[in-house]
Amino acid sequence: MTVSRAVKHFVLLIAFTLTASWQARGQRWSEQKANDWYAQQPWLVGANYIPSNAINQLEMFQAATFDPAINDRELGYAEGIGMNVMRVFLQDQLWQQDPDGFKQRLDTFLGIAAKHHIRILFVLFDSCWEPDPRLGPQHPPIPGVHNSGWVQSPGIPRLLDRAVEPQFKAYTIGVISAFANDPRVLGWDLWNEADNDGGGSNSRNPKDVQAKFDRIAELLPQVFAWARSAHPSQPLTSGVWQGSWSDPGKEDAIVKTQLADSDIITFHNYGWPEEFEARVHELQPLHRPIICTEYMARGAGSTFDGSLRAAKRLHVGAINWGLVDGKTQTRYPWDSWQRPYVLEQPPIWFHDVFHRDGTPYRPAEAELIRSLTSK
Repeated sequence: MTVSRAVKHFVLLIAFTLTASWQARGQRWSEQKANDWYAQQPWLVGANYIPSNAINQLEMFQAATFDPAINDRELGYAEGIGMNVMRVFLQDQLWQQDPDGFKQRLDTFLGIAAKHHIRILFVLFDSCWEPDPRLGPQHPPIPGVHNSGWVQSPGIPRLLDRAVEPQFKAYTIGVISAFANDPRVLGWDLWNEADNDGGGSNSRNPKDVQAKFDRIAELLPQVFAWARSAHPSQPLTSGVWQGSWSDPGKEDAIVKTQLADSDIITFHNYGWPEEFEARVHELQPLHRPIICTEYMARGAGSTFDGSLRAAKRLHVGAINWGLVDGKTQTRYPWDSWQRPYVLEQPPIWFHDVFHRDGTPYRPAEAELIRSLTSK
């Protein structure tokens, strides 16, 4: 081989290596690709779904309590009012426990959703509520308390144990790879409210909270990289929910990653419709599709009548919290962690759309959703 040929060979080898590395790492969607994808979607309207017989993500998908019949019935309620997407939370220990069985149950669930013309936005990790989840039977709901059994993913002990990190990588790549080209999956929400301290009675002292945030700030970019290495055809996102989104100087490390690495922008807002609209305007300069993946808390001023109408006008997807009243007890407000509603009921439901039998909590709301999604 001549020197010239050797140099060419070396250059080609380097180019091949860099290309392979780029392909393995993946790349954030361009604005054009993201907006082209969004243009192909219907107006995305749906709910965060947990079946009425499950207190949390573990009970929803563990083999002993996974219930296709209930999923089928309740997703039928959603289809009946025109909803076309559900945001569904997973839990990392389910993969660690039984990856093949977990994938089979997810496939079954996706089949049920598709039957009802509903696509799924899966959530992989979550910083909210119980900080030390355990597999197996889950405790019953605490009377009168909002989301009294919801669990974080990963729990704090696993999050802070660096030896567990390869398990997070295997979970992320394993789940996404299994459904990377599945049209039943709308997208991948990699980490829910990553900078949430826990909520309810699960908040830790400031030192512990900071350790949690520091670890997530370090881990979140890796989760995006692992997810991209699975080459999903669907977009990746992680939703912002607090702080300033229009001033980079006021963004913490977690928010910077969420806004810089997400293919599509997602956010949460439980305020009045004026606040909802203002938050959308903060995100519009990013020039990417916007979906609100949590809203609708009647007692806080967030309603279908206000925020859903605003989302329609602004061409923003809208996924409210809660479909069917059940073991999560999210009809109770957040303050139920301080004063459980055991002697009296709140004057209005906080979240959720349907009673377990499929009767709408407010028929006028169901009709509004049906009307807005049919136009």
